[in-house]
Amino acid sequence: MNGRSSVIRALGDVSRETIERLDTYAELLIKWNPTVNLVSKSTLKDVWMRHMLDSVEIFQYAAPEAGRWVDLGSGGGFPGLVVAILSQAEKPELSVSLVESDVRKCAFMRTILRETDTEAKIYTDRIEQLSPLQADFLSARALADLAKLFEFSERHMAKDGIALFPKGITWRSEVQDAKVAWSFECESRNSCTQEGSVILKIRDIERV
Repeated sequence: MNGRSSVIRALGDVSRETIERLDTYAELLIKWNPTVNLVSKSTLKDVWMRHMLDSVEIFQYAAPEAGRWVDLGSGGGFPGLVVAILSQAEKPELSVSLVESDVRKCAFMRTILRETDTEAKIYTDRIEQLSPLQADFLSARALADLAKLFEFSERHMAKDGIALFPKGITWRSEVQDAKVAWSFECESRNSCTQEGSVILKIRDIERV
């Protein structure tokens, strides 16, 4: 089974329009990547498994119904743009915001929104300088270690918010290191996109 089929299977009962939006996203990502460097060149041949499915897993683990989803350091739009596309038809009460300081990457993400007729807010700004966003759901992929992500969460996550951070095989040591300065509740779910990787679902983040 190829990556696209895996994504469709993971999504289950989803509209044809949603799949078409994801197709458009994947096509434009491949077209733009040589000039804007949105994702690692080595992963382009497997965009669906390495990036799309990874983002779908984050969205499904969060199981959002309504509120504000904020994606930090969005880069090429993962998982934020995928969340926006999925919520467009399936979870219309969920608003999505993406934060990225690179102007060219923001231009790419705005192109995706326009070409897929998807609604989301894009902030071209540095995370630590942006006014607090009060996210009900906060995501960040391949951005920083947990301790740094918690600093961002402290600024941008609502009091009862949930953080969703995909992490690689060293995730346990990151969790232990973060406990030096932070108190938090953490659950994990194994990712099917890479052996040893997980998605962390984190609540109640407070400085020790």
